[in-house]
Amino acid sequence: MRADGPAAVICIRVAVGLVFLSEGIQKFLYPDKLGPGRFDRIGIPAPTFFANLDGVVEIACGAMIVIGLLTRLAAVPLLIDISLAIVLTKLRELQPGGFQGVEGFWGMAHDARTDFAMLLGLIFLLWAGPGRWSLDAWLTHRVEVVRSSAMNP
Repeated sequence: MRADGPAAVICIRVAVGLVFLSEGIQKFLYPDKLGPGRFDRIGIPAPTFFANLDGVVEIACGAMIVIGLLTRLAAVPLLIDISLAIVLTKLRELQPGGFQGVEGFWGMAHDARTDFAMLLGLIFLLWAGPGRWSLDAWLTHRVEVVRSSAMNP
């Protein structure tokens, strides 16, 4: 639960959190293109259930990461989410005809750049924690103040 990392971690937290928050909201705003319709096109069973679940996870965990609340815990479901997205959508592009622009590795690398950035950003947050400018840091500080005042009345 350490939250004493550099304040600059907020840059990674906000970037990663806002991308997931935005993508989660868009699953509900554009269900045919980004929600259940897309999940159905890529062959995910029960597409409505899983698209809605994915949207809720991305919104909730993305928001938690932006504000720095339970940051490491919120990163775990998003790591699963982005790993599945890479496997289910980006690795398929390595097959001939899998990408409408450049085919093969370079087409996949182009299309997956945001996914890989999010994956590495989440790994960073899991490793480094939320940083000093986070709700986690504030809550940790409050707990320490309460403990120290209880021990020294």
